[in-house]
Amino acid sequence: MSWEQVYEQWMNEENIPENLKKELQDLKEDPEKCEDAFYAPLEFGTAGMRGILGAGVNRMNIFTIRQATEGLARFMDAEGAETKRRGVAIAYDSRHMSPEFAMEAAKTLAQHGIPAFVFESLRPTPELSFAVRYLNAFSGIMITASHNPAAYNGYKVYGADGGQMPPADADALTKYVREVENPLKVEVLSEDQAKQSDLITIIGEEVDTAYLKEVKTVTINQELINDMGKELKLVYTPLHGTGKMLGEKALKQAGFEKFVLVPEQAIADPDFTTVKSPNPEEHSAFEYAIRLGEKEDADLLIATDPDADRLGAAVRLPNGSYQVLTGNQLGSIMIQYILEAHKQAATLPENAVVLKSIVSSELATAITAKYNTKMVDVLTGFKFIAEKIEQYEEDHSQSFMFGFEESYGYLVKSFVRDKDAIQALVLLAEVAAFYKKQGKTLYDGLQDIFEEYGYFEEKTISVTLSGIEGSEKIKALMKKFREEAPTSFANIKVTQTEDFKELTRTFTDGKVEALSTPPSDVLKYFLEEGSWIAIRPSGTEPKIKFYLATKAASQTEADQKIKNFEQAVNALTE
Repeated sequence: MSWEQVYEQWMNEENIPENLKKELQDLKEDPEKCEDAFYAPLEFGTAGMRGILGAGVNRMNIFTIRQATEGLARFMDAEGAETKRRGVAIAYDSRHMSPEFAMEAAKTLAQHGIPAFVFESLRPTPELSFAVRYLNAFSGIMITASHNPAAYNGYKVYGADGGQMPPADADALTKYVREVENPLKVEVLSEDQAKQSDLITIIGEEVDTAYLKEVKTVTINQELINDMGKELKLVYTPLHGTGKMLGEKALKQAGFEKFVLVPEQAIADPDFTTVKSPNPEEHSAFEYAIRLGEKEDADLLIATDPDADRLGAAVRLPNGSYQVLTGNQLGSIMIQYILEAHKQAATLPENAVVLKSIVSSELATAITAKYNTKMVDVLTGFKFIAEKIEQYEEDHSQSFMFGFEESYGYLVKSFVRDKDAIQALVLLAEVAAFYKKQGKTLYDGLQDIFEEYGYFEEKTISVTLSGIEGSEKIKALMKKFREEAPTSFANIKVTQTEDFKELTRTFTDGKVEALSTPPSDVLKYFLEEGSWIAIRPSGTEPKIKFYLATKAASQTEADQKIKNFEQAVNALTE
């Protein structure tokens, strides 16, 4: 059917809620916006399904939630009775419609005789990942749009290992979802049936307690915290999201006493009224934390995004101001501390391994080399880190120590199989305590690392291209880079190109090698002096991302090289 026919189908549906009916009427006056809402269904990307709230197949609403969940239910039907018996864990964040979407998913599953375990109130994404394994569920659903603005919501699907579904399973699920021709006709339990159904179980405190018990194991040097936990001054903001309850409890049980929450942002608020974007990658998200930090003379400021899977931090500089660190810098600081602390305690395994994405800093690789620890690069998407953890648990070939992505995602302990900002919150506080005991800040610690390993600098350029036209532009840009492959950036020659879609590594002499990762629409260029540049369309947002990375003998030189690369990339995309 054409998008116009799909729109008419929705207009003629009797069971459309009043708010969506009004929006459908409004869309009639704006053909361009109407087309965008109906031209294609939302798709699963690197982190599930995410989109703007509203009416239409290309929007997040109760019907697209039902369609996605109907696909999951049919997928489970095909797997058999035992799979269905295990059921699905469901959690949700503080966004508009999140509780409603969670219950719509539960009612859809129950219609198929599949149990749903729904959290009583908002919970972080990492706890959902934990809950899947704790409850021995077959799958998990997280209703969240992570760090996106207030207009968005999303739907992440997790496998039995607690990780987001890998490509093969996600493709199989997508097939079932697409077989649901009309999301308006998906059958669900009524409200009364849902209240009486023994297939919908409300969960909460028991899972919280079990999760927090595991979080205790994140601490490496309890003696250090016992000594410095009363001294370290920490400001924490959950940015109106899910991190407050568990984050506060996790810090207290670890032994940190001098932390304060940003009061305005400790309130769950679906409009995120104090920030332009609830994203700890954005420096503006720290405005309130910096203000409070200056008042409290805090050593460290930490922010978690609305579903508490990402963590950002700002460190105090010698002049008393605060600097927001990059995800690569935070990951590297944590890796350095973990490996050194375990080395000092004689608990560093011989087969230790750290995992990172292909677009994350090589500083982390340099650090692991010093400790004879293996570094393994995987595709972007924490599900690929989760897959490796599962593999190592099965074949015992490596001992997982840490996993991270440059986009502020970290995992310390594998009882969770996704990014976990609660774990990272506790660990980073311990790292800050370690440096404070030496009379240093985390900024000083980072400078020590640069002096030892070199000045690594990275920058991510995100270009937002929304709607149908934007999607076509992104495809055209990737096509251009493949067909007109750059031979240099900022007058520095490309020595090899990795194309993760074609699974090839091509050298300047024409030699071609095969890559062993799953296919992904990513291009990565390695330059002759050790820098690299990667290009990747986002899997969950209307963006194309350019990753720039270099190493130099000084911070000034590294900054200039990044600036030169940024100009070169901008010239190529004009």
